[in-house]
Amino acid sequence: MNRILKKAAVTLLALGLGSTVFALPADFDAKLQAESRPQADKARDEARKPRETMEALGVQEGWTVVDVSAGGGWFTRVISAAVGPRGKVLSQLGTRPLQNNNGQAQRDMAAQLGNVEPVFAEMADIQPGIADAAVTALNFHDAFNFRGEAGAQAFLKDIYNVLKPGGVAVIIDHEGNEGADNANLHRIPVSTTREQIRKAGFEIVRETDILDNPADDHTLPTSDPSLERATDQFMFIVRRPA
Repeated sequence: MNRILKKAAVTLLALGLGSTVFALPADFDAKLQAESRPQADKARDEARKPRETMEALGVQEGWTVVDVSAGGGWFTRVISAAVGPRGKVLSQLGTRPLQNNNGQAQRDMAAQLGNVEPVFAEMADIQPGIADAAVTALNFHDAFNFRGEAGAQAFLKDIYNVLKPGGVAVIIDHEGNEGADNANLHRIPVSTTREQIRKAGFEIVRETDILDNPADDHTLPTSDPSLERATDQFMFIVRRPA
């Protein structure tokens, strides 16, 4: 995506969230720096910008938020700090952890955080309409690249369905170039993602460049050591219509 155009896209898209300031809990930063949080998670904060991401999504204390394909739980811990003790994080993990390790690591993390429920099920199996927000980071490209438009739409519809009317989601992914072999690079173009988001019925509230890395020209695989896990990433804030 042209850098100048991408910077221009940061402007809010006339849906009214741009001028609203959402306050995270007073202890948000302290929780991210707590000794109990893995050092590997802390090392990724500079590139992944947890505070800026939660503020862009507008997370509020007391919300229920789904961490889609939560993996190692980086976002689960961040969201836990953002929603506070009155909130709830559904850390959606699928069934694979049960096959590999009975999900004990995820259960231990949930017990430590206190407001997290590990969900060993697919997104489609979660009760619809229960979440104020959802987060999916670095997952959507695989849905599109390996399962085509049908898979991409199923992925987004599962997120759409779990949200309450008016609920919001953040979609983050590795940016790819148009016409590149993005399946092997594990990337996806911004324009493709935007098109799929709209087809799924979401309103696009905002596109932001806070996860930009101009040093990444999108031609290397996302796992290339030279990128140090700091790829150029786009971020969409989307809403299920009320």
